[in-house]
Amino acid sequence: MTDRLTYPEAGATAEGRLPGGYHHLRVTTRVGHGSADFRAAADAVLSWRMHRAMTGVRIPGGTPDPAPGVRVTPAIGFGPLSVSGPCTVVWAVREERRAGFGYGTLPGHPECGEEAFVVTMDAAGGVRLTVLAFSRPARWFTRLAGPAVPLFQRYYARSCGRALRTLVRAGRGRGRPVGR
Repeated sequence: MTDRLTYPEAGATAEGRLPGGYHHLRVTTRVGHGSADFRAAADAVLSWRMHRAMTGVRIPGGTPDPAPGVRVTPAIGFGPLSVSGPCTVVWAVREERRAGFGYGTLPGHPECGEEAFVVTMDAAGGVRLTVLAFSRPARWFTRLAGPAVPLFQRYYARSCGRALRTLVRAGRGRGRPVGR
């Protein structure tokens, strides 16, 4: 299997400008408030903890933290109903009020495109997760699923927000941000 992305618009999610010819997704969820919540959310996203906290999502053990060039093969589902797809991280950022990464599809992924998970803190201290993606079917079963795929992607993005909010709240209950 090659490390070549299956689409030409690598890094488009970093700027938030999604290319034409794909299904677009943008789901934003409030996950906390203040610097401690921002740090906890950023740590959870940039260590795969948010993904691992979601029921039915598997990130292989030993996968390095998201950084450009890191390969990951997330799996979603259970047993024979599990679907996995190889990806590579195309960008990652950790700034004072913005942290996250975007990964792109590699050959063998059921979709073609890019997905980003970005935590931001606004001037009022509101902490939000935005899941941003552009994709189109790349395999027979995602083409066959048709309009069910975007519905599943929206559900998945909302589940990411719920999982991250739960992690941030759990850290608050211990009187400190959630670490790794």
